[in-house]
Amino acid sequence: MSDCGCGDTETDHQMERKTLWLLLVINAVMFLLESTTGFLARSTALVADSLDMFADATIYGIALYAVGRSQTAKHRAAFVSGMFQIGLALLVLVDVVRRFVVGSEPEPAWMVGIGLVALAANIACLSLIAKHRRGEIHMRASWIFSKNDVIANLGVISAGVLVSLLRTRLPDLVIGLLVTGLVFRGGVAILQQSVVKAR
Repeated sequence: MSDCGCGDTETDHQMERKTLWLLLVINAVMFLLESTTGFLARSTALVADSLDMFADATIYGIALYAVGRSQTAKHRAAFVSGMFQIGLALLVLVDVVRRFVVGSEPEPAWMVGIGLVALAANIACLSLIAKHRRGEIHMRASWIFSKNDVIANLGVISAGVLVSLLRTRLPDLVIGLLVTGLVFRGGVAILQQSVVKAR
């Protein structure tokens, strides 16, 4: 074998694909679980977190497309991921405002229970993507999203506890708003990296 490093590069690509497929499946399953329970539990925080899971599943799919492709393709994939995440954050913001206006009665037990399941899933995702966190732009984007997910899950769990203790829906709405801000900030961070690196 020549010393061009082609074999090592292909091995790296295979590892990236395997990791991204696992992340995509985990997030897709959690999106279905959280969106369903979030709707049934009337929880803004759970709905926001479920849509974050959906965004991540889509983003991991975009990152899969970028594996093994040119740097231009990878930066384009990261840019699309960032724009998608920002668009999703704006949609969730509309839902948060709607619930502020029309009201809601979130179920704290569901929020805490599903939040714990989502936290376990995202910690698993974080451990899978950790070894790629200093890799190329499409993998760094995946790391940022996974890290933000863990923070969002802790927020959902905290909101459930506070709703139960305080007997008010406000913690659910506030955490839903904060999760939305986290999703938006993550999208902006990826856009900045993709633009800077492309120069």
